Amino acid sequence: MSDLCRLLLVVIVAAALWAGGAAAQSPSEQHDALTRARGLLATGDYAKIVEGVQAIAGSGAEHAGKLLTAMADRKAYVDKTGASGAYRDGSDVFDMVTNEKLAALPDGAEAVRMNNRVRNAIKAALGTLRLSAKDPAMRIAAAEAVLRAGDVEALPALDEMIGRESDAGVLEAFKTAQAGLILREGKRPVTEQLAAIRLVGARGDNEALGVLRAALQSPEPEVQEAAAEAIESIEQRLAFMANIQNVWYGLSLGSVLLLAAIGLAITFGVMGVINMAHGEMVMLGAYTTFVVQEIFRAVAPGAFDLSLLVAVPAAFLVAGLVGIAIERGIIRFLYGRPLETLLATWGVSLILQQAVRTAFGPTNREVGAPSYMQGGFDLFGLAFTYNRLWIILFTLVVFVALLAILRLTPLGLQMRAVTQNRRMAASMGIRTGYVDAMTFGLGSGIAGIAGVALSQIDNVSPNLGQNYIIDSFMVVVFGGVGSLWGTLVSAFALGVTNKLLEPWAGAVLAKIFILVLLILFIQKRPRGLFALRGRAIEG
Repeated sequence: MSDLCRLLLVVIVAAALWAGGAAAQSPSEQHDALTRARGLLATGDYAKIVEGVQAIAGSGAEHAGKLLTAMADRKAYVDKTGASGAYRDGSDVFDMVTNEKLAALPDGAEAVRMNNRVRNAIKAALGTLRLSAKDPAMRIAAAEAVLRAGDVEALPALDEMIGRESDAGVLEAFKTAQAGLILREGKRPVTEQLAAIRLVGARGDNEALGVLRAALQSPEPEVQEAAAEAIESIEQRLAFMANIQNVWYGLSLGSVLLLAAIGLAITFGVMGVINMAHGEMVMLGAYTTFVVQEIFRAVAPGAFDLSLLVAVPAAFLVAGLVGIAIERGIIRFLYGRPLETLLATWGVSLILQQAVRTAFGPTNREVGAPSYMQGGFDLFGLAFTYNRLWIILFTLVVFVALLAILRLTPLGLQMRAVTQNRRMAASMGIRTGYVDAMTFGLGSGIAGIAGVALSQIDNVSPNLGQNYIIDSFMVVVFGGVGSLWGTLVSAFALGVTNKLLEPWAGAVLAKIFILVLLILFIQKRPRGLFALRGRAIEG
């Protein structure tokens, strides 16, 4: 079939399928077109199979889309003579021509031969069919599919449909797809190709880059130069947007690090205890979320979206009480002996991990996301997920609440007094032992709250806390031991830096590079970014 005939066929297909356009083919004409297509599919010749695909698309039959989809999935069958053919739709079998339901596949029927050329023809045919759909969203999606497929044989159909389209959004999608095909074809006048470059360049995404790179092969110098300039502009924009996206990912990672480290900041800052079991407090919070959700699933499945709101205070209480028990049972006997506290809390972490394995098993547990934390949205070409956005907001709320506790409550005043000068605070009548227990419980409770948030983005397993304990200590040391503002700045700085380095160095090397920079920084500023001031500290 000549190129002119193919182009004419596509125009006829589009006109026949257009809603509100020309009248559909008669049943006999559809039957003849599908019978001819069946014969072409049976030849085994890929060029003729492509003609058969186009004949199916041009038949105007209601089941043409289903038949083409079945072909793409290797579920269309013909015998060697082309006298019979069928396709599968789910578990049912239908005749290829009449669309009547069959009991079984015809005798001797084999799957239609398939290669990349045939697959591309099917994609283009399906795109052409959907270009005439009644739903505007489907027509836009079809235009996108035609642009991605790059099948210039759909160009006349688009030319025809642009003149008929009244919806502004669909018209814009059609014109962009038309511009992409004009550049891939490379046969239109230079003025049309330059206009197409401007239109595709305004799209500014990776799909546009692929189309514009095809235009670089044009024999026209003006077209090549315009395409090169558009490609450079898009690449610069995409690089900038990628950096912005990485900053967002870094803020998301920073919020996770802040949640995991903020409790450790006040524990380490007030008490000077190297708590290696802090990660297990995070793990307990995550498992508390799992238990709360299981109760909701069993008792009130319709109120599942409220499960996280209940899990937050529950996780705080569970982790806080465990923290107080650890402080009262072990830590208070080891003050002033940092190595012993490190070893003791490491042992406690192993005990807690094994206890959770015994109670819940070693495998990951499923924690569901409420409806308001599912999905996401795009803004200026950037992808945002609701769960990350909620976690960032939740982290800031926790941070502000903790600041309020430290600044506005008697316990906060006593904690700050003990941090600055423990002996002087004790001589003023402050019960430093009580402050230690409450501080340890508060830090552990906040770690439990962190576990609630992490359960939405990470696997809930006995090893959950181990993934964050080292990073938590890095955040605390870099920000300044005991400084909440230092922890905030440190967490987001390390998160953003890590995500900006990952595209260049990879995840592992980026973390190593950050660790080396942190070591060099601590050599110059041992107290971190925001060092606390006080007589005991300065002494």
